Amino acid sequence: MIIDERVISQLAEVSTATLTTVLFKKGLRNIWIRGSVPLTSGQPRVAAPAFTLRFIAGREDINTPAAWSSPTSTRAAVEAMPAGCLAVADALGRTDAGIFGDILCARMRARGVKGLISDGVVRDRTGVISSELPTWCRGAASPPAVAQLAFVGWEQPISCGGVAIFPGDIVVADDDGAIVIPAAMVEEVVSVATDQEELESWILNEVRGGHPLSGLYPLSKENEARYRSTRGGR
Repeated sequence: MIIDERVISQLAEVSTATLTTVLFKKGLRNIWIRGSVPLTSGQPRVAAPAFTLRFIAGREDINTPAAWSSPTSTRAAVEAMPAGCLAVADALGRTDAGIFGDILCARMRARGVKGLISDGVVRDRTGVISSELPTWCRGAASPPAVAQLAFVGWEQPISCGGVAIFPGDIVVADDDGAIVIPAAMVEEVVSVATDQEELESWILNEVRGGHPLSGLYPLSKENEARYRSTRGGR
């Protein structure tokens, strides 16, 4: 499913906090990727279609240096990533082997990939940060992925941080972590979320002006009328 780039740009202006509230109201609760936090402060909020990557538990007969040059390798996966995607890696939540390092992240950045999301860790932390590829993960570890994990493919359904993610689902990540929006729901979600952000901005200004929360958050009918009057009755 192809999502209009305009819609994705709108999502990049909406916080994950707002999006999780909107999705909760629509019945989706398990959409926040556990353990995936900003690798460094100051990363931009990103929104893009998921390009999924799948690791499984390693095994000695397949976890060898030869895996690095296999047709099914992380190197091959990076070269298959389209510009404008977000790489989302199911690393089983492992924190003792880094799935990507500075070279692969630099190549992803050069290909126009918007960022990396994982429930695992990276290696070469300083180099990954220097690559300027926005990254959300559990942290960093020195050993390579092949020491503990086996990479088995890309663009498959995965479970990352306990969340089901299908190729093409939209992922949004900011300082609060990363969330997934089912592709089929993106258009309706962005419309509601944009309205919600505008409302909450108005409420915040009211609170800063000394108004009490009662009747304001959530809105009473009287305050809703006041809010709508500021938007020309919309």
